[in-house]
Amino acid sequence: MNIAQALNLRGEADSYERQEAMWLLAHILEMNALALKLRLMDQLDAEHEQQYLQGLMRLSKGEPLAYVIGSQPFWTLDLNVTADTLVPRPDTEVLIETVLALDLPFSASVVDMGTGTGAIALALASERPDWRVLATDIYYPTLEVAQGNALKHGLNQVEFICSAWFNAIPSQKFDLIVSNPPYIDAEDIHMQQLHHEPRRALVAPEQGLADLRDIIVQGKNWLNPNGWIVLEHGYDQAKAVQAIFGEARFSHIQTVQDYGNNDRVTLAQWCDQLVLN
Repeated sequence: MNIAQALNLRGEADSYERQEAMWLLAHILEMNALALKLRLMDQLDAEHEQQYLQGLMRLSKGEPLAYVIGSQPFWTLDLNVTADTLVPRPDTEVLIETVLALDLPFSASVVDMGTGTGAIALALASERPDWRVLATDIYYPTLEVAQGNALKHGLNQVEFICSAWFNAIPSQKFDLIVSNPPYIDAEDIHMQQLHHEPRRALVAPEQGLADLRDIIVQGKNWLNPNGWIVLEHGYDQAKAVQAIFGEARFSHIQTVQDYGNNDRVTLAQWCDQLVLN
């Protein structure tokens, strides 16, 4: 089987399925997509052919490509992923852009809650090497993946701790709290498409709002004056998240849309209450 024949096994020309096949084969052959297109008549050896067919089988069952090849690009980083982590999504990069636009101290103290692969924490650390970044996750095997990604990219300034939200964090204050927490309602129809990814990182009670609420309500006790909380949430949750921030007496509440023009990130500032009063 040559490369052209292999690519024809999945999807129509110019389809996303065909693009996935190209990414898979390029990964197996350790070449980029352009090189692959220039060598369509090259024959696959038996080992590469078997790896490719096995990968196609996994894709046909709905498994994300990132799990098949073991990595996913995010921001400027290539992150290792496993079945213990969510696959980082491009829309989460909107959170990174939002944070980088904030007026924060030069050596800001930051905590990324529920870090998963470490995507948010590591992207911020790569852009702001003088920030002091702490990343948490409730599940230790997930935290190990994030630690491995930090080592992979030489981002040794990021610290990691196994914690259920704020429970195990040492007493300290932060200039910024960020999170992409579970926010999907257990009854949401989209869960049918996400069955390969860890449910604990996707679903939250109270129509998906419980963890968002916990981070906001508890978070104000962990913020320095004028500190920020920046949260990713579902496309239809902006008003509810804004209301939670408002009830908790945050100010400068605003929502940012993702690349598909859906409400995706809401942020708010904890102003000095002495000034407010």
